[in-house]
Amino acid sequence: MTASLPAEARECFSRFITTEYTTIDSRQQPITWPVTPYYVDGAPTIDVTTGLGYPKKADDAKLNPRVALLFSDPTGSGVGSPARVLVQGIAHVDEEDLEANRERYMRESSLKLPATKKMHPPKFMRGPLNWYYARIYIKVRPERVFIWADGDPEREPEVLDSHLEEVRSGHAEEPPEPHAPSAGGSTAWDPRMLELGSRHPMGVISWVGPDGFPIAVRVPISRDDEARLIWLEQSPAGLPLAEGRACLTAHAHAEDFTWQENFQVRGDLVERDGRWALVPHRMVGGFELPKGIGRMRSFTSRHWRFYRTAKQRLAGRG
Repeated sequence: MTASLPAEARECFSRFITTEYTTIDSRQQPITWPVTPYYVDGAPTIDVTTGLGYPKKADDAKLNPRVALLFSDPTGSGVGSPARVLVQGIAHVDEEDLEANRERYMRESSLKLPATKKMHPPKFMRGPLNWYYARIYIKVRPERVFIWADGDPEREPEVLDSHLEEVRSGHAEEPPEPHAPSAGGSTAWDPRMLELGSRHPMGVISWVGPDGFPIAVRVPISRDDEARLIWLEQSPAGLPLAEGRACLTAHAHAEDFTWQENFQVRGDLVERDGRWALVPHRMVGGFELPKGIGRMRSFTSRHWRFYRTAKQRLAGRG
């Protein structure tokens, strides 16, 4: 249950508009995307959701239920506390009753994001957009919670877990999980990476910890165009950084969530002369809603690809 967690942590769960949700795919690659959390005070789980037409966030959690939720961006939440929270937990994927999930999503999203209500098409037009409105929920039961009361990742967080010393040392008494080697390969330098360190001075870096749970933290970043590296300008205290596959996610959204932008860079986390950096191998664009009239065009441009995915998934359900 979450009722015993500090109030500042529960306030983040219930009021933040986005949480950075991290899964681990079949290649041991951590993948982090911003999603909207849904939480009732004292509930056993913190829930996030994805559309039937883009189910990878759920499929990866089915394959490996060890996930993480980082509450590090309070934009639009009204939360005055500087506290930032990382939750490592076990995910349960709920797609048994898609109609009930759809109704829940419409109800909860309208309450949490009231300005987005006018962005939804009329009910009779939502059928062809089933790939978006048929929802899959991922329910995360916290196993370990890190709390930075002052929001500073260079200070050791309060850790609520029975294996506290193992977390701090990075050495678990239980056998460690296999750690995937670095991905390697050519270095990618997509034009959009030029936003890192400028438009996006902060980024969320995620990697896999020694116990197999993903770890994520928001840190200031800078870009080295000549060396083609993305530097982490802070080393998070109390979290065992490790060379290997990692993901750097940049995102921003309006106070009322009427626009959003996000992308991620997947690569290898490396230590160079006492500093940590990401060697980028792939840039991946996210589900974005631009400002103004381009919003609907961006949404519908994905229609056929996501429509086919949803149709195949429904067929597989029989």
